[in-house]
Amino acid sequence: MIYLKTAEEIKIMQKVGRIAALAMKEVSKNIQPGVTSLDLDKIAEDVILKLGAEPSFKRVEGYKHTICATPNCQVVHGIPTNKKLKKGDILVIDLGAYHKGFHSDMAKTFAVGEISNENRLFLSVGEKTLNKVIGEVKIGGHVGDISSSIQENIERSGYSVVREFVGHGVGRELHEDPLVPGVGEKGTGPQIKEGMVFAVEVIYNKGGGQVRILSDGWTVETNDKLDSGLFELTVAATKKGPLVLTSA
Repeated sequence: MIYLKTAEEIKIMQKVGRIAALAMKEVSKNIQPGVTSLDLDKIAEDVILKLGAEPSFKRVEGYKHTICATPNCQVVHGIPTNKKLKKGDILVIDLGAYHKGFHSDMAKTFAVGEISNENRLFLSVGEKTLNKVIGEVKIGGHVGDISSSIQENIERSGYSVVREFVGHGVGRELHEDPLVPGVGEKGTGPQIKEGMVFAVEVIYNKGGGQVRILSDGWTVETNDKLDSGLFELTVAATKKGPLVLTSA
């Protein structure tokens, strides 16, 4: 079932989205060679708690961390570790905050120190794609409009969309209906109505789109061991147009 949020609920979600964005901002300042993802996890948790919220991901059964940290060929759901980041790595940070009964969800792929021109272009395509497809979160459109735009932009650039993991609704639950795939056709899927809130995710690989879950039961990596990227924002459909809730 798709839950429509009231204007008052969206205000709450905007506040909790800002908390997530501030946590992400603080994490980003500390991403450098020699730092571990466990260090970054603590930074994110400290910010979220200081601002009066809870880490959303710690409310997921069986998950014990504030962030997911997925470097290089890992795709999503990477568990923070003591392994030190290296110059040239790329690192996805995925996090969310929970406050007054509502969640936010966001992710970004960062450069660790200086990265190759190839990786710089790769990350640029993902971020630009997300910024473009946010415009499809408009009343009267369809979820397939978002999906189609993601697929078109990613594949046009020579990369592959990950199909097994998708965007989703977000609100009182971290993952709600509807699902928002990274592939699809315009004019298909549920119609977008005022009060819908989506975690719009661009999940894409340099090589093929095939992925596998590792033995820890969480971490997903590419089959071909080529790099992967993820960009995600929480966006509400309002009468005034798309409203990004995870903004600092």
